[in-house]
Amino acid sequence: MGSDDESGFVARTISAPDGLRLYARDYSYGESSTFSASPVICLPGLTRNSRDFHQLALLLSRDPIAPRRVITLDSRGRGLSAWDGDKSHYNLAVEAQDVLAMCAALDISQAVFIGTSRGGLVLHLLAASRPDLLEAVILNDIGPALEKEGLGNIRDYLNRDRKPADWNEAVDILRENHGAAFPALAEEDWRDMARAIYTIKDGKIVADYDPAIAAQMQALDLEAPLPDLWTPFEAFRDIPLMVIRGENSKLLTTATVEEMARRHPGMTIKIALGQGHAPILHLRDILATIKDFLAAS
Repeated sequence: MGSDDESGFVARTISAPDGLRLYARDYSYGESSTFSASPVICLPGLTRNSRDFHQLALLLSRDPIAPRRVITLDSRGRGLSAWDGDKSHYNLAVEAQDVLAMCAALDISQAVFIGTSRGGLVLHLLAASRPDLLEAVILNDIGPALEKEGLGNIRDYLNRDRKPADWNEAVDILRENHGAAFPALAEEDWRDMARAIYTIKDGKIVADYDPAIAAQMQALDLEAPLPDLWTPFEAFRDIPLMVIRGENSKLLTTATVEEMARRHPGMTIKIALGQGHAPILHLRDILATIKDFLAAS
């Protein structure tokens, strides 16, 4: 994002199957004929939005050798997508249908998908139901098995819900909550993160999502057994797959990544050094690894 996170894309408004208004950014830089490969579609995490991918989208769409059309989605209830009056619709199955609606509206028959955290869980469902849509998949610090410690960290962070008085305090809050897991981030990276997570409403800086989404996580019972997605994960077997794991992630363990690789022998693994959950994808050598994966897909 840097100094400008509001240019380089076309804003798209899409109707979900139930009529809810969805927002997406379409980084189709230059003429459509510039893009010889299929687009890249980025799906954000639980309480995050399309702005998380802004710098990555600019770098991929403006690559001098192999530019790609990039589309980043605000899932329902996040960013500029409408909040749902029926809070039960904030679930993976509905959000997977929203992705299908977006692809149909933008006339996309196949794409490379990048799913961060919850976005990657949505991709597990799409792999099982619409594998033809997935040319290749990048899972960002997510897999078919989640760790209670990582979920607890997310729940605790959302429960704190401290309201920043200004942008400097927003950065301070993020550092307090995530600094230990993200020593790789520079000052500008923290400010970019703040601008992605927060927005201004009624003159106040607030988190940019429907509070009902956080309430679902806040109510999570970590004493109950956690379900897993190993069965839908098997649907990735014929799809080129890359997994990025934050070196300090508590949600995706090394053991889970190793088991994923055992079940998908061709899987590419990238460790995001100095980052936790979930890694920023344009930093250091992660971008180069993504580009190599895209070129081979």
